[in-house]
Amino acid sequence: MNARLNQPVHSDQHAASYYAATVNRQLAQPPLAGEVVADVCVVGGGFSGLNTAIELARKGFSVVVLEAHLIGWGASGRNGGQLIRGVGHGVEQFENVIGADGVRQLKLMGLEAVELVRQRVEDFAIDCDLTWGYCDLANKPSHLKDFAEDKAELESLGYRHELRLLQPEQMHQVVGSERYHGGMIDMGSGHLHPLNLALGEAAAALSLGVQLFEHSPVTRIDYGTEVKVHTARGAVRAKTLVLACNAYLNGLDPTLGGKVLPAGSYVIATEPLGEERARKLIPQNMALCDQRVTVDYYRLSADKRLLFGGACHYSGRDPVDIAAYMRPKMLQVFPDLADVRIDFQWGGMIGIGANRLPQIGRLKDQPNVYHAQAYAGHGVNATHLAGKLLAEAIAGQQGGGFDLFAKVQHMTFPGGKHLRSPLLALGMAWYRLKEAVGFH
Repeated sequence: MNARLNQPVHSDQHAASYYAATVNRQLAQPPLAGEVVADVCVVGGGFSGLNTAIELARKGFSVVVLEAHLIGWGASGRNGGQLIRGVGHGVEQFENVIGADGVRQLKLMGLEAVELVRQRVEDFAIDCDLTWGYCDLANKPSHLKDFAEDKAELESLGYRHELRLLQPEQMHQVVGSERYHGGMIDMGSGHLHPLNLALGEAAAALSLGVQLFEHSPVTRIDYGTEVKVHTARGAVRAKTLVLACNAYLNGLDPTLGGKVLPAGSYVIATEPLGEERARKLIPQNMALCDQRVTVDYYRLSADKRLLFGGACHYSGRDPVDIAAYMRPKMLQVFPDLADVRIDFQWGGMIGIGANRLPQIGRLKDQPNVYHAQAYAGHGVNATHLAGKLLAEAIAGQQGGGFDLFAKVQHMTFPGGKHLRSPLLALGMAWYRLKEAVGFH
């Protein structure tokens, strides 16, 4: 059985982001040429693919990673850099499929996912500006009640990091804005430089014997008991295949592609603000995120810029001028930044599934083909968990979290490739309207 792909034209350079301007290493891996044999072929050189490769190499597997562009070219090198506990949204909805204990295990894995990033950075001494401290921001008083429930649940799960509720009059401790009705501090979440993390993990994979090939888009896959993955100038023969492309799957597997919606997310970075001005905005250098449907998230960079992101777009069309689109949103939160220059603007695609749970499993008709996708904006931690779970499943380890995720069925978005985005855009507009008029 074959899968063919018409490759879209993309720039082979990283997005013109603050991250690309401040990388601390260059890898420059060659394109695949000729035929290579490995135990596992991984398609996708982002967090999912790199961490699957690291975990497999540590278990003794030979691994090849194929990246169409550059390591970290997609969401792994463009995202907001927020490392926040949890995987999925409202995981109680899956209790009828995985049981109450399964729901609890999902919640525990959402905490483990952040620890996996912490451990990866420590094990390989990756310089990626990892900073601890995060605050959920209440857009209305009722969010504080939600935070109190979250805090109680996290404590019941044995969460070992400090959690603290903030009343409205205490918000100046974490953010220099009058916009919020309270918050919850979480010292077990934080922020980092995602592209430097991805490049550090790629270097770690290379040190473990993984073969990485950049500029190697897959043109065809021959499925079977042994897979053969073709590129323009070569091929990989492997017993097992992992598809780790997320929102950048680009038709490589239409069945998987129908279950994930690429949605645009955007970030701007100001000029360096200086220590004093930066401290007024975010006194404790935390990552911050609000609770609206079109979420605002922001933090400081290592050189004291404000990185402000959000405005998830489901239309499939990027704004013509990202800075012009995002700057008013930033000024709603921090009106005192009206005089500040925007130095960087960029966007990228996140992958969203209909039920907002990461899709980690294997193809029904191809049991040696595994996949991970649809992290719904929690990709920094969830990708690392996916890599661990995929490697455990490929190694034949039983009873792990992989089986739990694989039990959950995922809906195919209606309307096919061309109607998925408009239909979801319409749905999200309805949720924004409900939010604006106060319905719950």
